[in-house]
Amino acid sequence: MDMSLVAEKGLVLLGCGKMGSAMLQGWLTDGLPAASVWVIDPKPSDWLKSTGVTINADLPASPAIVLIAVKPQMMGDALPKIAAMGNGTTLFVSVAAGTPIAAFEEALGRSSPIIRAMPNTPAAVGRGITAIIGNAHASEAQMDLAEALLGAVGQVVRLQAEAQMDAVTGVSGSGPAYVFHMIECLAAAGEAQGLAPDLAMKLAQATVAGAGALAEAAEETPAQLRVNVTSPNGTTQAGLEVLMDEASGLPPLIAATVKAATDRSKELADG
Repeated sequence: MDMSLVAEKGLVLLGCGKMGSAMLQGWLTDGLPAASVWVIDPKPSDWLKSTGVTINADLPASPAIVLIAVKPQMMGDALPKIAAMGNGTTLFVSVAAGTPIAAFEEALGRSSPIIRAMPNTPAAVGRGITAIIGNAHASEAQMDLAEALLGAVGQVVRLQAEAQMDAVTGVSGSGPAYVFHMIECLAAAGEAQGLAPDLAMKLAQATVAGAGALAEAAEETPAQLRVNVTSPNGTTQAGLEVLMDEASGLPPLIAATVKAATDRSKELADG
């Protein structure tokens, strides 16, 4: 990505937990100079201290970008530190779950360019997917910049409306936890059929990870990939008849799961 503007004017990272650290690692690997990065974090990790970035010091007056990566409950303490940068050229990008753009406009100024982003935890291994939406003051160039920065930890998609963020939360934000539980269930089912626990877990982990990688890399749709491995009257078909049951199988269960998470996201935003 074109680091020149960010390198010249600086980047402020507000919060450097797992998500912030994953992003910072990606930027430094991509060539962003450590001298161009300021981090505000109450408990900087040993890794953060080793990077050469400026930690908990005076911030530049108008950096190119401020990336807000603190937990929602820490937002009240964090935002006053950057409020003076509002209503200017500094772009604010938030990866804090559940905090709407309107809340940032209230705290930072209504003329501030603000982009809200929803990454997910596989960002920690560079395999995340992040959805972004900007306010009226976020220019196309700033959207491109946010996409490039967030692209350091995986794929980036753009939304048409902020209201879609609740559904994104229900699918990709919370989704890794659903998949982790699927691995747990697959391993437990293998144990029930006579496999040793560690073997069942290894088979379950590798199967889910491998199928996900294949689904992303293959040109065929997931539906076609499923058909490809389902021999008529074979073992896979026997399993799928249970899993794909329209009344008791995965379709209604996943629909209800994503709806519950989406509904809760809406409640939290309204709260």
